[in-house]
Amino acid sequence: MAGMSDQATTQSTTNRSTTPTSSAFTEHIQSGWAEREATTPAPRAAAGPAAARRARLSAMHPGVRLVIPAGSLKVRSNDTDYPFRAHADFTYLTGWGSDAEPDSVLVLEPVAGEGHDATLYFRGPAGRGTTEFYANPAIGEFWVGPRPSLEHVAADLGVATADLAELDAALTGGGTALVVTGADPAVEARVEGANPDGDTLARDLSELRLVKDAWEVAEVQAAVDATARGFDDVIADLALATRHERGERVVEGAFHRRARLDGNAVGYDTIAASGHHACYLHWTRNDGAVREGDLILLDAGVEVDSLYTADITRTLPISGAFTEVQRRVYDAVVEAADAAFAIVKPGIVFKEVHAAAMEVIARRTAEWGLLPISAEASLEPDQQLHRRWMVHGTSHHLGLDVHDCAQARRDFYHDGIVREGMVFTIEPGLYFQADDLTVPEELRGIGIRIEDDIVVTADGARNLSGAIPRTADQVEAWMREVRAR
Repeated sequence: MAGMSDQATTQSTTNRSTTPTSSAFTEHIQSGWAEREATTPAPRAAAGPAAARRARLSAMHPGVRLVIPAGSLKVRSNDTDYPFRAHADFTYLTGWGSDAEPDSVLVLEPVAGEGHDATLYFRGPAGRGTTEFYANPAIGEFWVGPRPSLEHVAADLGVATADLAELDAALTGGGTALVVTGADPAVEARVEGANPDGDTLARDLSELRLVKDAWEVAEVQAAVDATARGFDDVIADLALATRHERGERVVEGAFHRRARLDGNAVGYDTIAASGHHACYLHWTRNDGAVREGDLILLDAGVEVDSLYTADITRTLPISGAFTEVQRRVYDAVVEAADAAFAIVKPGIVFKEVHAAAMEVIARRTAEWGLLPISAEASLEPDQQLHRRWMVHGTSHHLGLDVHDCAQARRDFYHDGIVREGMVFTIEPGLYFQADDLTVPEELRGIGIRIEDDIVVTADGARNLSGAIPRTADQVEAWMREVRAR
């Protein structure tokens, strides 16, 4: 089964193809190749945890066929595709990360009695006796490199494998079937009797993913550690950034280099927001200057090869030292983050984390004379005036997606009970737009966010990013130390 990107690529290159089609050329290019040594790897570390997740999902849907596509290549422009990234649910259940093959599909077929048999369908090597390996720029190994064998992947992931050509037979037949919607519409359309009650499979997987196993937590920690090194790189390049009219892109580039060296990619588009750009919550144009005396808000995360990502924000004084006004705002944001972190433990309601941060934000903005009412009044649900300077939430779940578990029901997410093993962010901020006439001029153009990634423990929480300096004094010392290397 070729993806849509395959078809588009083939069609859009026929008018300029120079690939020879003569029998002489075909015979020549298909011969004279050394035999490749077949290897049987030991199961990767992700294989065992992935099998346990499949078992939990299986128990939730007895007698139901479950279909989880990896997704296809997506066209960026004409005949060029975006780098392939498998759907998070597929990766969660297979352990196949950055090396996953496009168009793969995991099928859990119910067996008599109880449980499911898992089979991973993907496009195996075509072999050099075909034209595909040199003539298909989308999937041919001359173009994209060799594909792994069915046997190799079966041993690597600890799951049965089959060629993609056999998928149609696996998707037909009687009985109820559930498929993760949105991952691969072509597969979704071919599943007989799919999703009679809506997209319950994606919902259930999101809710399973709310609690991370030990292997997942270790992967997020690895992503956080790589991100910390990327922040060091940014600090080292800040002087260079100040000398370029698009200094924000110098910052973005420094972090991206680390993400590709120590991981798969960035987990999301880097926010390198200098000066008043820091007041735009998702500033990713990164085309502004980096000026001495300003702050730069860096919101970035490395995605490691398992596809787990970090999501960290630090706000740095470009000169290396905060002004009095900058420090006052920065300290308030640290206070809000600390207040939120302090209440995290199993049994609280997730939304309470946000509420704890907002109590600090309301109190500080009231003390500064920014609120026309008291902090207590502003915290009432029908007021929330302090939210003018922090319109976003304080926390979101984190894992395979930067905004993880997005299909979970509100009762399990925003209104859900915090449980041991959950991984989420704490990221309060204060943002005073450059044209905000409700605040003193000295505050206008200051945007500050501090974001950490935490894991809930049996009796509290652990800050996975706690080694990255957070307080104003720590940040200034950090910048001096990095610049002195």
